[in-house]
Amino acid sequence: MLTASDAARLVATGETRSEQLVEACLARIREREPAVQAWQFLDEAHALSQGRERDREWANRNRAGGSALGPLHGVAVGVKDIIDTSDMPTEYGSALHAGRRPEKDAAVVTSLRAAGAVILGKTVSTEFATYAAGKTRNPHDPTRSPGGSSSGSAAAVADGMVPLALGTQTNASVVRPAAYCGVHGFKPSHGRIPRDGILTLSPTLDTVGMFARSLDDIDLLARVLAGVETVAADSRTPPRLAFVKTAVWERADLPTRATFAALSAALGSACEEVHLPEAHAGAWDCHRTIMEAEMAVQLDREWENGRDRLSFSLREQLGRGRDVPASAYQRALKRRTQLADSVAELFTRFDAVLTPATAGTAPPLETTGDPAFGTLWTLCGVPAISLPLLHGPDSLPLGVQLVGARGDDARLLRHARWLEDRLRTA
Repeated sequence: MLTASDAARLVATGETRSEQLVEACLARIREREPAVQAWQFLDEAHALSQGRERDREWANRNRAGGSALGPLHGVAVGVKDIIDTSDMPTEYGSALHAGRRPEKDAAVVTSLRAAGAVILGKTVSTEFATYAAGKTRNPHDPTRSPGGSSSGSAAAVADGMVPLALGTQTNASVVRPAAYCGVHGFKPSHGRIPRDGILTLSPTLDTVGMFARSLDDIDLLARVLAGVETVAADSRTPPRLAFVKTAVWERADLPTRATFAALSAALGSACEEVHLPEAHAGAWDCHRTIMEAEMAVQLDREWENGRDRLSFSLREQLGRGRDVPASAYQRALKRRTQLADSVAELFTRFDAVLTPATAGTAPPLETTGDPAFGTLWTLCGVPAISLPLLHGPDSLPLGVQLVGARGDDARLLRHARWLEDRLRTA
């Protein structure tokens, strides 16, 4: 259960070896994988050989008095199964691509390796990173969903199998599983992290995200992948938080609504309830039009050659997407720009938005849950993070979502740290 930051420090100082850390992760996976089922591909021998190679690099550097190690040297990372890895299969969570072997790494994997990380294995993705539930279970309750589509990444981090993992978000596929599994899940601003070598569903919406068990680890990985440099929050100057319910507030269950109303009140003058303009209610239809129209283009080959092997929910999405008129798609893109401009104006008055990450705690296993509380923010391309700060009446995790201005990811992470410190000392 070491954080990635602590693990990197212990390897750098020689207090432990990367191979030992990798073996500890593998031992946890052997113990828990039958119940959690977070991994799509795992080769223990290959993972250990990467750890030994990182240890050789550490020894050679010390002998030669060479340059500093990478910030993730020797640390294990899980990678979602829609992100290409040259030494492991990438199957997009679909039988249509079973056994697919990419020729080269995705850009984010190249960055991880350059930082010294060990790519432990490939975590489960739902089918083509959409809504059909996969095999993964919620570590807190195996009858509950871990969310989706980055289900394996969130569950593996939550269960202590790996300290860091990558995911992606086209609607709420990072913040939702992070909230259900009780870990930190960060979706940076759209375009902040390169997407080369990653399955494309919706170029307008797709974003690389990350999971960790601490904000320090999110900071560490965000520096490596997105160049986000954060500094300590000033506890003497609280941020100006806008408590925003959005047009889907009624989709949250009653305990969640009550919990967030109490949280907003407890924050006092640091938090003000804000009502978005009525026009924002159209954001969810706008998002669906863009996402499904673009998915229909990106998955056209799969539709033509293997639609009978796609899930019912994905066939429905692609069928709707293929029927979207060009004029409706163009109107949705224009509307997205207008909504993004309106959201940007909100951040001239407030430092961050406080809102639920999900409609409640993890739902039954048969579903990946309602993504509605991530939709507006993904549509507008702004950064968002789910913080594991609350619990529902069933004692399962309930995520607090903070949202920031587009491009101001470092500031959002500072405010997330302020909020964590505030609630943990209250």
